[in-house]
Amino acid sequence: MKLVTVAQMRALEQAAVDAGATWAGLMEQAGLGVALECIRALGDPHEARVVVLAGPGNNGGDALVVARHLADAGCAVRLYLWRRAQAEGDANRLLCRERRIPETLAEDDPDQHQLAGLLADAALAVDGLLGIGVSRPAEGALAAIIAGLAAWRSGGAGRRVLAIDVPTGMDADIGATPGPAVRADVTAATGAVKRGMLLYPGRSYVGAIRVAPISLPPQQLEGLMSEQITSKLVKGLLPTRPDDSHKGTFGKAMVVAGSLYYPGAATLATGGALRVGAGLVTLAAGRGGLASPGRAPEVTLRPLPDEGMGVLGAASADELLKHLDGYAALLVGPGLGHEEPTQQFFTQLLGLHAPKQRGQIGFRLGHAPGQAEQKPVELPPLVIDADGLNLLAEVEQWWERLPAGRAVLTPHPGEMKRLLKAEELPGDLPEAAAQAAARWGQVVVLKGATTVVASPDGRSALLDGGNAALATAGTGDVLAGAIVGLLAQGLAPFDAAVAGVYLHSAAGRALRDELGDAGTIASDLLPRLPLAIRAVKQG
Repeated sequence: MKLVTVAQMRALEQAAVDAGATWAGLMEQAGLGVALECIRALGDPHEARVVVLAGPGNNGGDALVVARHLADAGCAVRLYLWRRAQAEGDANRLLCRERRIPETLAEDDPDQHQLAGLLADAALAVDGLLGIGVSRPAEGALAAIIAGLAAWRSGGAGRRVLAIDVPTGMDADIGATPGPAVRADVTAATGAVKRGMLLYPGRSYVGAIRVAPISLPPQQLEGLMSEQITSKLVKGLLPTRPDDSHKGTFGKAMVVAGSLYYPGAATLATGGALRVGAGLVTLAAGRGGLASPGRAPEVTLRPLPDEGMGVLGAASADELLKHLDGYAALLVGPGLGHEEPTQQFFTQLLGLHAPKQRGQIGFRLGHAPGQAEQKPVELPPLVIDADGLNLLAEVEQWWERLPAGRAVLTPHPGEMKRLLKAEELPGDLPEAAAQAAARWGQVVVLKGATTVVASPDGRSALLDGGNAALATAGTGDVLAGAIVGLLAQGLAPFDAAVAGVYLHSAAGRALRDELGDAGTIASDLLPRLPLAIRAVKQG
């Protein structure tokens, strides 16, 4: 499912007109599609009472088409018009009048008493007031109309609101609600889903998302670089599992995680890699990390020399680099800590001491002053998570020293701010992730209630997976493990990130459905990852 910005949607509509469509025809298609979604919401449209609120622009025009089709389907429709007083030249308004659909003008209803009367016995209200044209907070009469609609919706069971394109008052690009906004039960996006519909706080105003198709040029639509992460998308990414396979078929993943203070991170990360199907998972750690509680017995171990108390150092990096041959993917970071020796371990492992040499493939092994320079070592595709990201943020111009396209970075907003050296993140999180991915040359997974996966080549994918059951320590370690497990099975970094994000979220939804949204813990996710994979494959 493609996602569009307001500018992209307008360009698509203009391209459709340039290719022979008409604006009136596009409006007719949009209104009919929305009307069908209204009928779907109503169940039986016959004599169902519907109030259609129409504003001054194209969104209001769509609303008039909706009103006409609902009247033709047998609904008892009432129109409430805001800033749409002139009927002359308004073809769809005149068609509504031909059907004797009653009209109420907001200008004649300053205290919204008439609106309250219209809504009193309605089953559905259709929001066609503003659409994607929000540029400032709603105020005055519009704010009062929104408040009246909210009071009606919350006043009894069975009262539903369907928004056309986006709920009035919501920014269609970034999901912001700068002022009062309509809270819908269903939003029928015309043509394509607007990106802001998946971003909070707007996501909580949208309700269920439907698409009312219009005739957009297929080539331009397919050329869009942003899409929603869905089960259908992920199904096409998952590796096959032939019956004659063996553990080597599904790759080996090396996980560098855990420390004396955070031993559980190693358990969660290695468990995530195993539970998405990696053939073999090895934990590399000092003594503190190797003692991780509850670790799966299937995890093999690579003990690393430490600086005492399980803290990894430069010698740990030297030892680990000797044993990476044959590993298809590497995860570095969960629970490592951020002691000074750990910074030395991290920079030496990734070869961040010196700038990348021109034409070099893989990562260059750094060397401390006074040591002989060692030959370049190529690391497998890797995931950098948690403490690894904080360690990375302390290295100046680190992106110039990593080979492009080999790493998946998985920051939450706090880690993202440290990587960007910013006090606050921009309001447009998808754009911030896309710019970072392009600048750094790596895949970025910006985690949150809506997670953004951005690729250096301009692709992005969003998952609106807000779930309080995942708001607990360690769930990010499971996600990092899932991504490295998919990398080990041969998925490209962007695909592994997209699939890992979806499976992690799906496991979280199953967990919430089974146990509720409080008291769940990260390790509860692990046995539900295979169930999420099975559901995707069967879907």
